[in-house]
Formats: sequence, C-alpha cells, structure tokens
Amino acid sequence: MEIETKILPQCHGSARLKVMNTDILVGVKVEVDTPFAHSPDKGKIEFFVDCSANATPAFEGKGGDDLSGEISTTLAMAYGSEHALDLKKLCILPHHKCWKVYVDVSILQCGGNLFDSVSVAVKGALFSTEIPKVTTMSIDGGEPDIELSDDPYDCVKLDVTGFPVLVTLCKIGENNIIDPNAEEETCSSASTVISVLPNGRITYVAKLGYGSLQPATLIKALQAGKDIGIRLNNALMDILIKEDALGPNRPILGFLR
Repeated sequence: MEIETKILPQCHGSARLKVMNTDILVGVKVEVDTPFAHSPDKGKIEFFVDCSANATPAFEGKGGDDLSGEISTTLAMAYGSEHALDLKKLCILPHHKCWKVYVDVSILQCGGNLFDSVSVAVKGALFSTEIPKVTTMSIDGGEPDIELSDDPYDCVKLDVTGFPVLVTLCKIGENNIIDPNAEEETCSSASTVISVLPNGRITYVAKLGYGSLQPATLIKALQAGKDIGIRLNNALMDILIKEDALGPNRPILGFLR
C-alpha cells in the first residue's frame, strides 16, 4: 500500500491510497451544524462514496450506485459504534451547535478489495483532519453565538487511534482469501466484511454475494479478520505518525501488510 495525506488544501483533511490497481481519494470537510434532537450532545458524521465511471467499465451509467451505497452504509455502521467514534467530542454547545463531518470518497481506479482500501484511506484522511478551534461561545437572546479561530494552525485534530478498518474475506471453496484482487473477487461466491477496531473489537459484520456461509466458516473468517484488522490498524497508525512527523514537505510513504 501507498498512502499520502493532506493533499487537498481546500479540505480540512484528505488522503490518497494506492493498492496495486486500486486508487482511492478521500476529502474531509467540517461545518457547524445543529445536533439531532435525540442526541443533543453529539456531533454528526456522514459518508459519501462516488465510483468514478473511469475506474472500471462496470461503473458506467448507474453501475456503481449499488456498490457506492454498500460501502457508504458499511462505513456508517462501522463508525456508528460508540466504541469506534465518540460523537460527543464533536459537540460544541449541547442542544445548539455541533460539528458535522463530511467524508467524501472517490474511487478513481478499481483493482479489487475496495471496502478495505476505502476504510484505510478514510482513516488516513480523518487522521489529517484539523477542526478550527472555538475561541468564544455565548448565548444571546436564546441564539448561540460562536467564534472560530482564524489562525490555520490553531486547530484540533481528531483522535483516530480507536477508529476501525474494514477487512474483507472472500470465500472460494472452503478457504477465505484476504486482500483479494478483482479476479479473485469474481471467483468468490460470498464475502464477509468485518469492521475491526485496533483493540480487536468487531463493530460490524456484513455478508456480500449470493453464497452461504456455514457457522464454522463464519467463525473462522471472523477470527482471521480480527487478527488481520489488528495488524492493519497498527501498521497504518505507525506510518501515519511517521508521515506527520516529516512536516509539510514530505514524500509519499508506503507500508505493507
């Protein structure tokens, strides 16, 4: 894998990930919003995935819409767990103001294993996200009034150490293939997508494909996905911290798993 962050200056955070023939670009923007009535002390996060028609002929027309929806839903469920993302940290003023995080994913080239690749790119983009610091906050006449710092360096970074990554296991025969390419995905009758936190906790599991899974096969897949997820999380955080330490004029860094 090869990842680079902070490549889109117009975004609050961004990352680009390349894995063989798969190329993912992620941009993160934040804005002040009103909390939901049922969660007045929490912020918001939304995911949008765009499958470029240039990525593969299968995405032409509306061919990529279903896949975009599946990836967006999986990311939302993975980050929806309170163990993954504490939305209370995105609250500015309970019942009045909160941060809303928009995560836009563009699939520029498709070479397989999109769920895993997108999740790594998203975590990298969120790692680089800088939220403006609130300098003053008051309520005048029932209306909240907040002021944000104009200093681009006076920001708060998201703590992504507990954020998940996705691990896909494709069932081919009696075996599970991890990090499949496009040809291996074609041969698979069913796939299991697992959201894994750095501590090994599984926050979401989704099954894709028409095939069925025996209980023993599913248990084996969950254990394998958990082990790979922990290693992937550790490798990703190590490389992101090293890249961030290099400063603004840094080269692209790669990592293997």
